[in-house]
Amino acid sequence: MSYSTFIAKRYLHSGRNQGFFSFITAISIFGVTLGTATLIIALSVLGGFEKEITEKVVGFTSHVQVLGFQNQPLKKYAQNAELIRRSIPVVSAVSPFVAREALIRFHDEVDGILLKGIDPDNDVSTTRRYVVEGAYELGRERGALPKLVVGKKMADKLALKVGDKATIFGIGRYADRGLARVMQFTVSGIYESGMAEYDDIYAFTDLADAQTLFQLPDAVSGYDLKLASVDSAESVSEQVQELLGYPHYGRTVFQTYRNLFSWIELQKKPIPIILGLIIIVATVNIIGTLLMMVLDKTREIGVLASMGATRWGITAIFLRQGFTIALTGTLLGNVLAFGLCFAQMEFKFFSLPSEIYFTTSVP
Repeated sequence: MSYSTFIAKRYLHSGRNQGFFSFITAISIFGVTLGTATLIIALSVLGGFEKEITEKVVGFTSHVQVLGFQNQPLKKYAQNAELIRRSIPVVSAVSPFVAREALIRFHDEVDGILLKGIDPDNDVSTTRRYVVEGAYELGRERGALPKLVVGKKMADKLALKVGDKATIFGIGRYADRGLARVMQFTVSGIYESGMAEYDDIYAFTDLADAQTLFQLPDAVSGYDLKLASVDSAESVSEQVQELLGYPHYGRTVFQTYRNLFSWIELQKKPIPIILGLIIIVATVNIIGTLLMMVLDKTREIGVLASMGATRWGITAIFLRQGFTIALTGTLLGNVLAFGLCFAQMEFKFFSLPSEIYFTTSVP
């Protein structure tokens, strides 16, 4: 061990007359620890929000949706779905769907919903992950009522439970005559995504039953496309539009939820400024501590110089002290940040209103 390392180590620890400076060293380490932990936690929360929200909106919709201009029904959907699969290699799955507004009634309670009919054999959604009661079953058994999966908020509002029979009024192509198709459904499952926008409005059923309700026997509202990577969503959207032509058009998840993703990007913009401020504060903190030590050790520095210590050797003593403070604070900050993040993941200490933040807890 060199003499500069040995002396630096001794200076960092309190002797009989060095309690004040040991306290200052501890405060410096605490400052670096706090700054490091704050930065890591802030980045983790922002990254968690982006990951959580992206997973949920992609799971409930898709990477790319193919729709009809002015909500025109899209015919030849089976052939077009196969054409998309064959022509665009990055598309891993295609799911035709029917999605329209409807009214749901249970006893005396009536509410508006967005009913989405999905082919269970080609389902690309992740709704089944969030089922909290019953099961994610959409197919109809022979002689039984069609099945319906509803959100937790909707179920609570209408007092729906698994096994209950609800009536849905769907406006079909005869809407101009004031005619509506009425069907009864059995609630097979209740999901809770943590996103109030979905849990309060979206309900899911089988594609064939939705086509019957909305009087679209040979057409769909669009296609959900699942991709190998969300990074190719924009190019796939353009390719689909060229491939299928009018009235088809593609819309990425980032276009559908433009405001949501813009909000996430806005939260990221101050990060370089915050990082710079934390670095400046930590640097000033360490420099201040070292200056106080230099002033206090003037006599000892003179003794070392008279004993033949070089200027660089004396400087190295205080540089090693600064490095030790920075390294210790950084390591403790990482441990503290990862510990708090892990605790939040496991125990959900900090909850959030899902109506505002699209999740029930800090991710």
